[in-house]
Amino acid sequence: MAKNDSISMSVIKRLPRYYRFLGELKNKGVTRISSRELSNKMGLTASQIRQDFNCFGGFGQQGYGYNVEQLHYEIGKILGLGNGFKTILIGAGNLGRAIATHMSFEARGFNLIGIFDKNEAMAGNMVRGIPVRQTQMLDDFCREHHPTVAVLCIPSEGAAATVDQLVELGVKGFWNFSHCDIAAKYPDVAVENVHLSDSLMTLSYQVDSVINN
Repeated sequence: MAKNDSISMSVIKRLPRYYRFLGELKNKGVTRISSRELSNKMGLTASQIRQDFNCFGGFGQQGYGYNVEQLHYEIGKILGLGNGFKTILIGAGNLGRAIATHMSFEARGFNLIGIFDKNEAMAGNMVRGIPVRQTQMLDDFCREHHPTVAVLCIPSEGAAATVDQLVELGVKGFWNFSHCDIAAKYPDVAVENVHLSDSLMTLSYQVDSVINN
């Protein structure tokens, strides 16, 4: 199904949750579900769910609801989970190794093909069956393998120059764990920022509110 650039990011950000939840239903043997049943389980309104799905043409049938397996498949297709985007990871420290080892890239539309670190002592170490290469090899690797996406697990002070280099080499998307503001300089590049410290501080606010209310 064709993608509509006018669809709000708030709708897009709900799609992975729909996909995950429908996958759980499918694994339990559930074959169909109504928008009302889905809303009760997910904490959204039935109207919101219908509006979200209508952004992509709608999938339900009047009086039947949604075919769970078909809807799961269609949302996966919208998210591009079969694309297998060639992906590299920059920064093989604790965070980078954890992401490379435990994240199921292939099930989420990506194919991790290279891992890089500036620390010479890391060179040759195997992470997820992939040898860690020194960042000096980044240019040659990218020119040969043409990765589309980069995962940044490096400090912000080193990230800006790395982003410049990668954009020049043709990288079109970043999963950004650094605090580098990529979108400001490269508005035509896809960026998903992950600020773990911001998330933890948000949790602090919520816990404080629960305790003091």
